[in-house]
Amino acid sequence: MEFVRNFPLFTIVLSLFSSALCMMLSGKKARNYTIIYEVVLIFLLAMTVCFTNSNGCFTYTMGEFPAPWGNEIRAGLLESVIALIFAIVLFSSVTAGWHFLKIDIDESKINLYYSLINLLTAALMAIVWTNDIFTGYVFLEILTLTSCGILIVREIGRTTLAAVRYMVLNLMGSGLFLLGVVLLYDLSGHLLMVPMKKAITELAADPQNVQVITLSVAILTIGLAIKSGLFPFHFWMPDTYGWATPTSASILSSLVSKGYIFLLLKIYCRAIGLEFISRSGIEAVVFVLAVCGIIFGSFSALYAGNIDRMVAFSSAAQTGYIYMGLGMGTIAGLTAAIFQIICHAVTKSLLFLSTPYLAEASSNSLLFKKLQGSAHREKTAGFFFTVASLSMVGIPIFAGFSMKVIFADAAAGLGGSRFLTVMGVLAVSSLLNAMYFIRTIVRIYSKSEREEKSEDPDSENKSENKSENKEDNKEEIEIDRFSYTTAGIILTAVNIFLGLFSWITVEAIVKGLASFA
Repeated sequence: MEFVRNFPLFTIVLSLFSSALCMMLSGKKARNYTIIYEVVLIFLLAMTVCFTNSNGCFTYTMGEFPAPWGNEIRAGLLESVIALIFAIVLFSSVTAGWHFLKIDIDESKINLYYSLINLLTAALMAIVWTNDIFTGYVFLEILTLTSCGILIVREIGRTTLAAVRYMVLNLMGSGLFLLGVVLLYDLSGHLLMVPMKKAITELAADPQNVQVITLSVAILTIGLAIKSGLFPFHFWMPDTYGWATPTSASILSSLVSKGYIFLLLKIYCRAIGLEFISRSGIEAVVFVLAVCGIIFGSFSALYAGNIDRMVAFSSAAQTGYIYMGLGMGTIAGLTAAIFQIICHAVTKSLLFLSTPYLAEASSNSLLFKKLQGSAHREKTAGFFFTVASLSMVGIPIFAGFSMKVIFADAAAGLGGSRFLTVMGVLAVSSLLNAMYFIRTIVRIYSKSEREEKSEDPDSENKSENKSENKEDNKEEIEIDRFSYTTAGIILTAVNIFLGLFSWITVEAIVKGLASFA
C-alpha cells in the first residue's frame, strides 16, 4: 500500500506524458486515449483518497533534497478529494463535448486540443499537490496559457477577442501573484509553505513587519482574485465562457477558476496562517467583495440576453460564495467554501454541457425566445439542465441546497452583522437564482410554434434534410448521444450524492483541514 504514495506524482507525470503523446495521434485517437487516461487518473486518485483517509497526509520529496531546500508534493485527504472531483469533471467534460468539438474545431487541430487539455490537467494536479509556493506560480502560468489555448482553438472572431482579453487580465493577475511571492520570499527566505509560515509568524510578532507582510499577501490575493473572477474582476466571464466550445467552457468555469482559488486557500492556511489573515483585515475585504459579487452576478444573470451569458454571470455569483466562505475566517467558513468548490465544479459543468444541445435544437440560437420548447425537442439535455438549475436554486436533494445549509450553519458561528449579512445574501441570491433559472426551465418546457411542424412546409423540408443526415451518420450520432448521456448521469449522480449525503463530504473536508495548516 505504500506504493500509493507515488500516485500524486504519477498524476502529474502521466498528464504531461499524455499531452506529448496526443500531439502524435489523430484527433479521434487522441480523444479516445484521453478518455482512457482520465479513467486511470480517477482510479489513482480514488486510491489516494482511501489511503489518506486511513493513514493521514504525507509528503513526497522531489530530488531527495529535504525541506526547506527541496521541492515537495503534499498529499492529504483534502487535496485528494479535490483532485478526484477535478478528474471526474474533466472526464465528463471531455466525454460529453465531442459532438460540438467536431463542429467547432478544425479536424487537423483536434489532437492539439486534447494535448492542451492534458497539459492543463497536469497543471491542475500540480497546483493541488504542490507544497511549494513558487512551483504553484509555475503551474499557474501553465494553467493560464493552456486555458487560453483551449479557448482560442475555436478560431472565430469572438473567441479570439475573448482569448486576448482573458490572457491580458490573467497575465496581470499572474504578475501581481509573482510580485507577492517575491516579497514573501524576500521576507521569509523560504518558498516551501510550512517553513514560510513559521518565518512569517515570527516576523509578524514585530508590529513594524505587519504592514509589509499584509501588503505582500494583499498583492498576491488581488492577483488570484483577478484570475478567478472575484468582483469587480469578473467582467471577462460572459465572453470567455459564452464563446468557448462546450468542453472548454465547462473546464474553464468549473475547474480552472477553482484551481486558482484552491491555491489561494493553501497559501492562506499553509504559508501565511489564518490568524494573520484575520488580524490583517484582508478577510474582511474579501468578504465584502464576495457579497458584492454574489448580488451583482445574480442581477446580471437575471438581465442576461441569452442562456450562455446567464450561466456565465451565474458563475460570477457562485465564485462569490467561495470567497464569502474564505472571508468568514473560520474553519466552518472554509468548509463551506471548499464544499462550494466541489458543488460548483459538478453543477456548472452540467449546465455548460447541456445548453449547446438545447441551442442546437433551436436553430443553433442561444436567445431565450428561440429556446421555447427546446426541452421537448431535446429531452435528455432538458432533463440535465433542469437538474443543474434546481441545484443552483437550492432545491432539496441537490448539492446546491446542502451548500446553502452549510453556509447558513457556518454563519451561525459568526454572530453580529456578518451573520445577518450572510443570511440576507443567501436569501436574496436564492430568490434571484429562482427567478432566472426557474424562468428558463419554464421557457424550455413551454410549447412553441416550432413544434407544429405540419403548418410550416419549410420546417418539414428541414426535418427531411436532418433525417437524411442522421441516416448517413446514425452510428456516430448514437455514440455522441451515449457519451453525453453517460457524462450527464455521472455529474447528476455526484450532484445528488452531495445533496443527500453531504455529511460524508463535509467530514472529509473537516478531517482534511485539520491536517492542512
